[in-house]
Amino acid sequence: MYENSFPEKRYKKTLDFMKEHVPPPAKILDLGVKNPFSEIMTKQGYEVSNTHGEDLDTDFSSVTNGSHEIVTAFEIFEHLLAPYNILREIKADKLVASVPLKLWFSPAYRSKTDKWDRHYHEFEDWQFDWLLEKSGWKIKDSLKWTNPVNKIGIRPLLRKFTPRYYAVYAERF
Repeated sequence: MYENSFPEKRYKKTLDFMKEHVPPPAKILDLGVKNPFSEIMTKQGYEVSNTHGEDLDTDFSSVTNGSHEIVTAFEIFEHLLAPYNILREIKADKLVASVPLKLWFSPAYRSKTDKWDRHYHEFEDWQFDWLLEKSGWKIKDSLKWTNPVNKIGIRPLLRKFTPRYYAVYAERF
């Protein structure tokens, strides 16, 4: 998945934000299959379980069963057609989630070889806030950051100044 570009900055920002709001140990359900960040959370003292590749647009069993203190969703909701549905079904009282922000100078991401590696949504911050509010969550804190790339050009220059990622800590209301 990250053959030549392990997202160190994104992982550090996400982990620091998470630890600030939900320090280890905590029992976490991480939406999405096991991934490098799941392993990082485990090494930091979190008890992490992941979903198993089911279609989270239609199968909510992972969030309605179990006794997780918190649900995490890092770069997951942009892949779903209707993230509102699973957000409404989550039984945990705390959520830490992040999404890539829509970039006005770049089209939505779409892999031509992997049907799961496509962005149906690329949110603006207010859209993600509204989605969370409408689905029963109150945002307690948020963080945005850039993701510069080491390339030459107008778009790489714009990435140095334009926030690319948006993370939120929310609680059920």
